Amino acid sequence: MNLQGIVSVSGKPGLWRAMAQSKTGFILESLDAQKLKLVVNLNTAKLAALEEITVFGEEEDLKLTDIFERMKTAENTPDAKKADGKVLRAFFREVAPDHDEEKVYASDIKKIISWFELLKNRPEFKAVPEAAVAATEAGNDGESGQA
Repeated sequence: MNLQGIVSVSGKPGLWRAMAQSKTGFILESLDAQKLKLVVNLNTAKLAALEEITVFGEEEDLKLTDIFERMKTAENTPDAKKADGKVLRAFFREVAPDHDEEKVYASDIKKIISWFELLKNRPEFKAVPEAAVAATEAGNDGESGQA
């Protein structure tokens, strides 16, 4: 999964892709069907890159990308808009069993599931990060033995 350039903007719903950088901020495009453009000023808006977001854990924080990987293999993802808090929490216990239930609120879970729904069918979500491809190719170079 390659989530580079995908961000969340505080106060704005959904997810955004960084299209370009200006002197004072970024030009973003929404990932939903509307494809809205937004210019954000870094002095007034708070951006969070998805690949850097973590969730509170019991022992250590959990990477959002790891949770998304587990969500990919989950059988039934609840509808974040319609499911109640208990259903969302039960699902989140499956995909992130080590999360801190006192610090991770139902609203956080709802947001993560809605982000997953936005991303799951996008090509970059299915893509393998370049670092992983390079590591795999490096490992294969040493295995080219003769028969």
